[in-house]
Amino acid sequence: MSFAVFGQRLYLRIWLAVVAAVTVLTLVVGWLWQQALERDRAEREARVTRTVIVRDGTGAVLGDAPTRAVRIPGEGWQFEVRMNDGQVLYVLLPRPNRTGAPSPARAPDWLLTPAGFAWLLGLVAFAVALGAYPIVRRLTKRLETLQKGVERWGSGDLSTRLPETGQDEVAFLAGRFNAAAERVQTLLQSHKTLLANASHELRSPLARIRMGLALLGNDAGHAMQRAEVARSIDELDQLIDEILLASRLDLRDGADPAALGPKEDVDLVGLAAEECARTGAALEMDEGSGELVVQGHARLLRRLLRNLLENARRYGRAEGATDADVEVSVRSVTEQGRSLALVCVDDHGPGVPADQRERIFEPFYRLPGASEREGGVGLGLSLVRTITERHGGTVRVTDRPGGGARFEVRLPLP
Repeated sequence: MSFAVFGQRLYLRIWLAVVAAVTVLTLVVGWLWQQALERDRAEREARVTRTVIVRDGTGAVLGDAPTRAVRIPGEGWQFEVRMNDGQVLYVLLPRPNRTGAPSPARAPDWLLTPAGFAWLLGLVAFAVALGAYPIVRRLTKRLETLQKGVERWGSGDLSTRLPETGQDEVAFLAGRFNAAAERVQTLLQSHKTLLANASHELRSPLARIRMGLALLGNDAGHAMQRAEVARSIDELDQLIDEILLASRLDLRDGADPAALGPKEDVDLVGLAAEECARTGAALEMDEGSGELVVQGHARLLRRLLRNLLENARRYGRAEGATDADVEVSVRSVTEQGRSLALVCVDDHGPGVPADQRERIFEPFYRLPGASEREGGVGLGLSLVRTITERHGGTVRVTDRPGGGARFEVRLPLP
């Protein structure tokens, strides 16, 4: 295995770092253990009992007694000898003088105590941690970059790409991710282009069908058929408009957020009044309230209100009623320290089951049992959520007090 392989394998680099740290720690602990053994051996030798004999010049024994040697640090060995006449002598054997010879290294006494040994282990552990941190941090930082990039891509930003630095597994994974993200973005862009072109091409035959109906005249015998065809044409025309709008609002393929133009001041109260007057819905306002201005696109916010009113008109009729009673309220609220504009659209229909309140905002989804006669294809509420999120707000559906459904749209106020 060549040395280049060690730099390309993430697990080998981490393993070598751990092995190096353990090796250093083992060497230090072994050196301290050796020093402790030498000290213990020296202390044992200091406690050895020896017999000291003192003679005079004629060889006569002046003193002969067993004694215990005591080691004097820095001087040598000292013996206590009791003479025949009762006198006590101290005999000192000085340390040998090794001129020019280096003194053997000896650990300080405080290091050989339990507390000192514990402190030394702590210092060694700190040094190992300090030395290993840059290596580990360099590796984990690249993994964090990879994680954040995948999270951005998963949240809808398909233009996200990861840096391909290095030659190990992380770099390989980043390269494979970039290739897959590029392919997914290309496929979605192709799908979006195909959908937009198909929707655009459908307008021409619809226009010709509408013109043909107008040329048929007002023959009373076919009035019902003409009305049904006209209704179908209107639904197809509305479906095409919603598909095109949804395609332009979809930013998951990396489209430019400024493609819809700059934002402007939009008066929600005036916008709601115009749409309520068009559909016959009742507008409720707080007493003394005036304009309620938000930053956004007037055309999109108008479409949001129109879709909510159209949904309430279709599905919000009370049992036995021929027309739907719809109420709209617009007011400012403060929630969690934020100033918000709250738009509520209430109906008197059967309401939305709790387990379906998220699914109704999915594209092309309608509640089970919804009649084809009521119209709609399931894109209206999906557009409501998309437009709301494009303006930094939220939308949800709850139960209306007294029965029915209440759609609540919250938009941030400047």
